[in-house]
Amino acid sequence: MSIVLPSPSVPHPQGAPKPLVKAYRLWQTGQQCAGREQWPQAARAFDDACALTSDAAYGLAAVHALIKAGRPADAVVRARHVRRDHPGLLLAYTLESHAWLEQGRPDEAVACLQALPTGVQRDLAYHTSLALALQRSSRHAEAVAAFFEALALNMTDGKLHFHLGMSFKDLGMKAEAAECLRTAVTLGVQASTLSAHGQLWFMEREACRWAEAEHEGAIVQRELLALPDGPCEVSAFTHAVLSDDPQQVKKAVRHYALHAARWARPLPLRKPQAHAGRLRVGYLSADFHTHATSQLLVQALECHDRGRFEVHLFSSGPDDRSPMRERMVLAGEHFVELRGQKPEQMARTIRDHRIDLLVDLKGATFDTLLPVMAHRPAPVQASWLGFPGSTGAPYIDYLIGDPVVTPLDDAADFAEKIAQLPHCYQPNDAHREHPPADPRERWGVPEDALLLCAFHQSYKISPQVFDAWCGLLHELPQARLWLLHWNTNVEQALVAEAQRRGIGADRLLFAPVVPLAQHLSRLACADLYLDAWPCNAHTTASEALWMGVPVLTLKGRTFAQRVAASILSTAGLPDLICADVQSYVQRAVALGRDVPARQALRQRIDHQRMVTPLFDGARMARELEALYGRMWQRAVDGLPPDHLAAQS
Repeated sequence: MSIVLPSPSVPHPQGAPKPLVKAYRLWQTGQQCAGREQWPQAARAFDDACALTSDAAYGLAAVHALIKAGRPADAVVRARHVRRDHPGLLLAYTLESHAWLEQGRPDEAVACLQALPTGVQRDLAYHTSLALALQRSSRHAEAVAAFFEALALNMTDGKLHFHLGMSFKDLGMKAEAAECLRTAVTLGVQASTLSAHGQLWFMEREACRWAEAEHEGAIVQRELLALPDGPCEVSAFTHAVLSDDPQQVKKAVRHYALHAARWARPLPLRKPQAHAGRLRVGYLSADFHTHATSQLLVQALECHDRGRFEVHLFSSGPDDRSPMRERMVLAGEHFVELRGQKPEQMARTIRDHRIDLLVDLKGATFDTLLPVMAHRPAPVQASWLGFPGSTGAPYIDYLIGDPVVTPLDDAADFAEKIAQLPHCYQPNDAHREHPPADPRERWGVPEDALLLCAFHQSYKISPQVFDAWCGLLHELPQARLWLLHWNTNVEQALVAEAQRRGIGADRLLFAPVVPLAQHLSRLACADLYLDAWPCNAHTTASEALWMGVPVLTLKGRTFAQRVAASILSTAGLPDLICADVQSYVQRAVALGRDVPARQALRQRIDHQRMVTPLFDGARMARELEALYGRMWQRAVDGLPPDHLAAQS
């Protein structure tokens, strides 16, 4: 946003006090330095001027320059001095809030802005700053109100509409979010047009507005095809989960990975060398709290061999004070807080720990840490688990997968070298709860219904997937389709789509989002879990098997559409993997009509749960360690990264 700083009064040349004249000259020096973007020198000049006069213009200039110089904590101190002397000065509050945001402390930014005395006229910069601070504090309902205050002062600001859409998105109001993004695109939002259209494509899919989604998807795919190689802010995650073309996905993620690295200067090369002691492995994520990544990963981390591996967890995300957060903090020997640091600072912190092998657990997802990886803080860098496919990043050496999600025959679809685990790439926690199944009546499910569960985030439900599911309801009159009430739009949209396909509203049931233990006990009520495509169930697929529910999947060409196949293969259930829609429907109908077959399948799954590698976190830790050892040995031997086929 644009901030206009006031200029100090020009001291009269005749008879002006010497301190004022000196302060003004320092201000002129600071202005010259700022014009050359020499912010440390500018901050010093403005700060020196502040010592000579109480004119607020000098203090405001100092706050701004200190922020630009990467000294936000000092900027807060200076801003508070200005506020003390000028308690009604609006810009002092706005600038202080920016300094708090630079430190990753949005709650303090909100408190600062809300401390402005009543009666002081609020301007566009104030309302925008408050809206963004509230958004970053996840106070989205309040953020929406603040965005509307800002838009009342400038309705044509595309960026405001874009950010308003992001708060609607996080409130579960996906259709409203889509309309905000559409307005932002129309107004020419400052973000990449390709990125904005990509997010709009995703948002329309979340709202299950399929015609609109198809329109946006066609625009995005056409523009992506014409894009020359190089950095571009595209919606990489959208392509990874909505496209069934692996080369299109690879092109999209490469553009994004180069964009993420555009300001990164790699740290001085640290040559891989054999050393005494343990291999230092770092895991980098913003999700070390109640999140699917931690729920899957925690036991494998706990089971690392501390005699051979020194495990560091680098966290850039929030502390939700949950039991999972506590468990993650204890899962490694070193838990390092990075939140509030810029990517280069994070990279330097990681370098200071002399990490040998760094594993990024985020990829191109929300709160991405690819800019950190682009600084090359570790000699060997890998991507795993958090992103369903290649990152496209030339600064990441390996993608950790398995023979199903990353077959070596498809290596051309991935930017990194493939490092295969012998079984499913997805870890699981054998210590998670295994509650008994809930009574169906608790969730409003008829006791005698054939319950076809499809607890997917709504973007995974395409018209083609829904056609297949409604076809099953026609073939199986006693069946009910059990869906997740993922957002405020999904129920109305899907009921209308079902009715267009001749299915009554009573055949669809909707379940609210609930905590994990309730989710598991509820999931156990289902007779069959129906997978989606081109993005499969990932965590939910293994959760269904954990609770004894058969998962029927359709294997495709992309990483995202092979995850459930990998899970089922490792669980010893390859007969539930289908090659095309017709066989998927036929298999579902056959299981739906055959109660003894379903019962036998559940018994088989319950047995497999106790013996399969899928739910053995300790075994996963050993397999990871063997793979890390192979990566590191190649590096120490002076060999470049290369594909590493699975070894038992």
